[in-house]
Amino acid sequence: LTAPLLVDPCGLLSVSLSSVVSACVFWPFGNLQGISRAPISAKLVANMLSVAGADHIITMDLHASQIQGFFDIPVDNLYAEPAVLKWIKENINEWKNCTIVSPDAGGAKRVTSIADRLNVDFALIHKERKKANEVDRMVLVGDVKDRVAILVDDMADTCGTVCHAADKLVSAGATKVYAILTHGIFSGPAISRINNANFEAVVVTNTIPQEDKIKHCNKIQVIDISMILAEAIRRTHNGESVSYLFSHVPL
Repeated sequence: LTAPLLVDPCGLLSVSLSSVVSACVFWPFGNLQGISRAPISAKLVANMLSVAGADHIITMDLHASQIQGFFDIPVDNLYAEPAVLKWIKENINEWKNCTIVSPDAGGAKRVTSIADRLNVDFALIHKERKKANEVDRMVLVGDVKDRVAILVDDMADTCGTVCHAADKLVSAGATKVYAILTHGIFSGPAISRINNANFEAVVVTNTIPQEDKIKHCNKIQVIDISMILAEAIRRTHNGESVSYLFSHVPL
């Protein structure tokens, strides 16, 4: 939440255009009002940035697309998908015999998009939660038998969901399991869970620095998305469209 404090001096200095680049938005879960009179934190932060003087927001893989509607200024929500597709083709030899899996129903649109572009099947896991960060029961919808299963999600925090999902996929006959996540928060027991889980690799982008986590977990691999953000900044500065980046990785 330091972004408004950094934007405000720009207004005092009469900067003509202030663009905030926040690759990983740390307040994504505050986009819905869970109980009566509870605050919607995403809307609050959006207002703070606008009032501080921000004219434009650049981010990546928002947890909920409706967050863009909370802003009164333009928002470019970039996608890690092009970089993810590139990584899969370059690092998983058996990618043509894989199934792209969503660890929950909410990520179905994300995995179907990737599966369509790879021309492979997709599956999803339906989960029932008792309370936050605890998964009670998982049901696999789709076929992963004798295939490489690639779990894809926008973020992982304590990693309880993806690790339980990996166990479910192995028990369903998957030959290997990978997890590809845009934002690796990895709090609490996450690293211990990954080390003990059935993953060939857990792949994240560098929207969050992972140097310290990698020291404690050799399963973590990183996709560098800095060129995507840099090109988005360049295009914004020059008044060019950023839509090219929705489906391409800049060289």
